Amino acid sequence: MQTQDRVIASKIPAAITASQNYLLSIQYPDGYWWAELESNVTITAEVVLLHKIWGTDNTRPLHKAEKYLRSQQRVHGGWELFYNDGGDLSTSVEAYMALKLLGVPEFDPAMLKARDFIVKRGGISKTRIFTKFHLALIGCYSWRGIPSLPPWVMLLPENFWFNIYELSSWARSSTVPLLIVFDKKPVYVTNPAICLNELYSEGVENIKYELPRNHNWTDIFLGLDEAFKFAENFNLIPFREAGIQAAERWILERQEVSGDWGGIIPAMLNSMLALRSLGYDVNDPIVLRGLQAIDNFVIETTDTYCVQPCVSPVWDTAWVMRSLIESGIAPDHPAIVRGGEWLLQKQIFDYGDWAVKNKRGQPGAWAFEFENRFYPDVDDTAVVVMTLALAKLPNEKLKQAAMTRAINWVATMQCQGGGWAAFDMDNDQDWLNLLPYSDLKAMIDPNTADVTSRVLEMLGCCDTSINEDDFNRALDYLLREQEPSGCWFGRWGVNYIYGTSGALSALALIAPQQRQSITRGANWLVSCQNPDGGWGETCQSYKDSSLKGKGNSTASQTAWALIGLLAAAEVVGDFAQDAIQRGVNYLVTTQHTDGTWNEDEFTGTGFPCHFYLKYHFYQQYFPLLALGRYQKQFA
Repeated sequence: MQTQDRVIASKIPAAITASQNYLLSIQYPDGYWWAELESNVTITAEVVLLHKIWGTDNTRPLHKAEKYLRSQQRVHGGWELFYNDGGDLSTSVEAYMALKLLGVPEFDPAMLKARDFIVKRGGISKTRIFTKFHLALIGCYSWRGIPSLPPWVMLLPENFWFNIYELSSWARSSTVPLLIVFDKKPVYVTNPAICLNELYSEGVENIKYELPRNHNWTDIFLGLDEAFKFAENFNLIPFREAGIQAAERWILERQEVSGDWGGIIPAMLNSMLALRSLGYDVNDPIVLRGLQAIDNFVIETTDTYCVQPCVSPVWDTAWVMRSLIESGIAPDHPAIVRGGEWLLQKQIFDYGDWAVKNKRGQPGAWAFEFENRFYPDVDDTAVVVMTLALAKLPNEKLKQAAMTRAINWVATMQCQGGGWAAFDMDNDQDWLNLLPYSDLKAMIDPNTADVTSRVLEMLGCCDTSINEDDFNRALDYLLREQEPSGCWFGRWGVNYIYGTSGALSALALIAPQQRQSITRGANWLVSCQNPDGGWGETCQSYKDSSLKGKGNSTASQTAWALIGLLAAAEVVGDFAQDAIQRGVNYLVTTQHTDGTWNEDEFTGTGFPCHFYLKYHFYQQYFPLLALGRYQKQFA
């Protein structure tokens, strides 16, 4: 071992201990870990709008939202989808709208800069459908330019070729309430009432309230939309009231006791808008629970007020526990026991929406959030199972039974394509992403390489198996998904570094004979290592394939690359040690004295190209996991 290598190795135990101590110090009394889940400012802007519509704005400290929104405006005048992206038009329009609703005059310097940014990029007419929808609610855009959603869609049977269960869970829980809102087309007067005419680049007299044309066969959907609008205008919509009643009943049935819908803010906000459209009173218990659920997603400081798109306690708890145990904390450490018992309490034994297509499975999965009975997911469940397998709990029989039930559920969620999706099976009608309403291109939940990798890793970690034919289908799917360059796409993390790390972790455990595929993936990771020893990848790689594996080094993405390379080294042998050593050095030298790492970049993915996330714990538990594995393997 060279002198430099010995110096690095000597610092690893202290780095691991500092990280462990930090994570142990911030465990919640009930046993879980939970950190902020950050997105762009539209979530907060839309909550401001909701409270203005309900008239509940004076009961919340929304004046602090103004300070938050101002703090997020960039020097160019706009607001971003993700860190340092140059600004996003729709995000900026919604931030501007919220500031105006909060009483900021349009001649305020920040507003003038924002207006200039927005107008130069095409103004309101060039924004996404959901931005226009929110503006239509307060008369700042016309409902004529919003796609129609006929409420009779609710009445299509489950065995019909299309029904609401062909939408992804997040699209379904957000769209069903909009069937009501889009039918009612309400326009609310807010206090203050606002006008956004200054944000139309073409001038208000030249606005064309029409859906954009693609000048190809997909324009047939525009013809259908015109037919739907004609039917609306002449009250010719079949089964209109029955559809609205079915949507209302569906919404009420899926509200959690905590008030949540779907565990995500879009579903919660849209459900609250649907209830408002139906004339519910602000003091109705269902409404009050919904408002409280939104409040639970708020992060309020002395000066600011912002809203998270979702909360991630189950995900964070499982990964923290796993990183602690794999870095040397005893499996029966009191903190591990508290965390494991909390996870067991969160196992879901209800039949959710997944059961519509999965007639074989029995419940026993985990969701992402504190409460989300209807939408557990495969990814969380696999990670929780792997974590529980490492932990030693007082009631091991209960733990094993919980794991068995979860593994059996996951096995029944396999898609026809061979892989696994996040929330549903065979949710893959891609034509839905071509609808005018679907400009976020996130209407379906097909099987993906990263979720499939997690399931296969779970099977390897837990020394369990599924039907041989099903296993071979899954392995074949994962191998087919490997890119010619050797990497794998990352649906839920940014991006190819995330996908490749997961695939290598799985293949090393369950298919070490696939040496060629493993080596190609590892070589790709080595090829995109940065000069500083770290790894990074910009969110822009979802739009521009030439940016695969390219970006400023981050702690989380460096850790993912190391995890993948360490897994490959277990199979290939003395492999990429220089790259691994440099990556470890990057993590050790960028760690703060309190045991933490910092990164500004967003490395989580909501909807590729359209919505990104910054998990504030990613920069903590993934580096610890990587260092722990390195120490066990090489030190």
